[in-house]
Amino acid sequence: MKKRFLIGASILLMVGLTACESAPASVPAESSSLLPMQAYGDSTGMSKRREALYAFIENRLTGPSGIHTNLKDTPQTAEAASGHEVLSESAGILMRYYAITGQRQKFDEEWARAKRIFDLPSGFSYRYSPLLTKSYPINAAVDDLRMIRSLHEAAQAFRDPAYANEAKTYGQRFYEHNVKDGFLYDFYDDTYRMTNDFITLCYIDLKTLELLPLSGKSKGAFTARMLGISKGGYISDDFPFYETRYDYKKAGYSSENINTVESLLTILALTEVRQHEPSSIRFVKEQVKAGTLYGQYAKNGKPTTDIRSTAIYAIAAMIGAELGDKALYEDSVRRMNEFQILDPGSELNGGFGDTATGQAYSFDNLMALLAYVY
Repeated sequence: MKKRFLIGASILLMVGLTACESAPASVPAESSSLLPMQAYGDSTGMSKRREALYAFIENRLTGPSGIHTNLKDTPQTAEAASGHEVLSESAGILMRYYAITGQRQKFDEEWARAKRIFDLPSGFSYRYSPLLTKSYPINAAVDDLRMIRSLHEAAQAFRDPAYANEAKTYGQRFYEHNVKDGFLYDFYDDTYRMTNDFITLCYIDLKTLELLPLSGKSKGAFTARMLGISKGGYISDDFPFYETRYDYKKAGYSSENINTVESLLTILALTEVRQHEPSSIRFVKEQVKAGTLYGQYAKNGKPTTDIRSTAIYAIAAMIGAELGDKALYEDSVRRMNEFQILDPGSELNGGFGDTATGQAYSFDNLMALLAYVY
């Protein structure tokens, strides 16, 4: 059994949904190192597994509106996205995959669909229900930033500045709505024209924030603030994970329990700008090696569950690739592969899911797909 993690959608639900200088017309210098440099996935004999996974996603998990949140459908009326609802989170991950693997036509098709399904005046809707023909008028900063990054990656991969120019346009829009007084916020509500009061640390995609079209001085101040908030959420050397959120009004961090996917995304973001804590990497390596990187911990570092997930090991693999740590990458992918279903007689063949219930979640499968090409 694997626990699902919908990073963009789930955190939004925790807060209550009601409640520059011009860049030249060329690929920005910042994008020169965006694409993963190690490509360990191509050197570890995982191509057949990746092909099987991609076939599952394309043939079983995808509908006309995009990648389903879950293989099994629902009435699509729950507070959290479910069933064959689609998420901008999924579109952004798939766009990154197509850019990294150099598939321009596929990238363009997914980008066109993402704009058709998710585009709002202020950002990208985090969620759409095909059954109800309902678009939610709220974005998730982490998901918008992923799409913006994918456009920069496409500019590099396809050697076409048009993608970078689109990234600039959407980056300006993002900054206008999700940043207030130089601080990043989780979401912008297009109906109420408001943000929330805090930032979830795993939403702070530092590498993409550096790509936003701001003047040098403004960008430096903004990214320094958000880097400080990310680093300040470090819990301890004994448990080197990160707090969940930072409340701007209270000027403090808060967490219930620590979700491993969220902390790993923060560690990955810090790793990408070389601001990670070595103790975090040691902890992840040890737990991956032992197969004990669990889904959630108390703030004292004690596991609150023995559930592991595909996405946890996928993100750990990406951290390894970013660091040039092939052992961490390979160990993580091996752990991740323990969850893949390779059974021609199963409707989950090639995918990551639970054969007992028939559940297979988009985030697990797409993060595994991305990990295979890092």
